[in-house]
Amino acid sequence: MCGRYVLVSSLKRIEKRFNLLPSKLNLFQPQVNLSIGQYAPVISGSSPDQLQLMQFGMTPFWAKKPMYLFNARSEGDRNKDNNPQYTGSMGIINKPAFRASIRRRRCLVIVDAFIEGSKQDRLNKPYLIYMRSGQRPFALAGIWDRWVHKATGEVLDSFAIVTTTANELLQNIGHHRSPVVLSVDQERAWIDPNSDLSQVVEMLHPYPSEQLNAYPISPKIKNPRAEGMDLLQPVGQRIYPLSDYELYQELRMQGMGETTARKRRSSSDPPTLFD
Repeated sequence: MCGRYVLVSSLKRIEKRFNLLPSKLNLFQPQVNLSIGQYAPVISGSSPDQLQLMQFGMTPFWAKKPMYLFNARSEGDRNKDNNPQYTGSMGIINKPAFRASIRRRRCLVIVDAFIEGSKQDRLNKPYLIYMRSGQRPFALAGIWDRWVHKATGEVLDSFAIVTTTANELLQNIGHHRSPVVLSVDQERAWIDPNSDLSQVVEMLHPYPSEQLNAYPISPKIKNPRAEGMDLLQPVGQRIYPLSDYELYQELRMQGMGETTARKRRSSSDPPTLFD
């Protein structure tokens, strides 16, 4: 399940990508290994033009004490076998922990990449999953809630990542689930509180595999306190070989020259995501 992700983009880059007003999130620090319980920037329907800091791991408004619900299954209790061909109804709309939030409190979880391992090995053999085009940051579908401590009045805003069945890429890794990755065209509709529920549910499907890629990284990232860009270095080959098209997109976005392209094409060591 998606309990780790990467967000190293600057606030300025995030604001430009999502067309936001300047932020005052002085407490935000780029995170190579963003884990449950940490605070991270999201964009919600309550403030669609600004970043907000919320805790990763959602506490529903009705909870008696803080919780850390970090994933919300699209299918709810249905599709218990995680059949990737599942086409049935989405039980999230009836799940007590999520039914209010999926209707009225949706958010964009901003990531540069996310981290998964196989169902068997988990983060003992982790993979970094990223946009094949080189686009970053991008958005995962999230829901959020506001919990108020009855004794102290303390307010906690927290979020969970919505998950769906595994696409072909995640199946190749050996993982049974995937976060819902939103296309650029879906982002505003996802957080719009006026979006029809049927429109929201229609977004809860696996992202096309051909638009993502992944490579194995060090199991050191299993430690939630581990940090440093070296954690994102590849320790093996990409799931999908780096193609000429990917090289072109990467070079076009980064402004690198032909010499570097030829060097990369001939190298057996895959380039890192954040070159």
